[in-house]
Amino acid sequence: MSDVSTGVVAAKIILVRGKKVMLDSDLAGLYGVKTKNLNLQVERNIERFPEDFMFKLTEEEVLRLQNATSKRGGRRYLPFDLN
Repeated sequence: MSDVSTGVVAAKIILVRGKKVMLDSDLAGLYGVKTKNLNLQVERNIERFPEDFMFKLTEEEVLRLQNATSKRGGRRYLPFDLN
């Protein structure tokens, strides 16, 4: 991963269900990988992560995020939030 400033990371952290989280697509972008590949690797290695490492957003939460941030386009699948 290249040098990423604290401000760039902090700007990608959002509040969902009272927790500070980062969307899988944002984390994948920081690592320079496709979101699909990041999620696949997490699923294949789930035992390496804490139980509360991620959760799936509801459709209502996704719509709220899309309304709050214009850059978020449509997705085929509900994103995971990574705590």
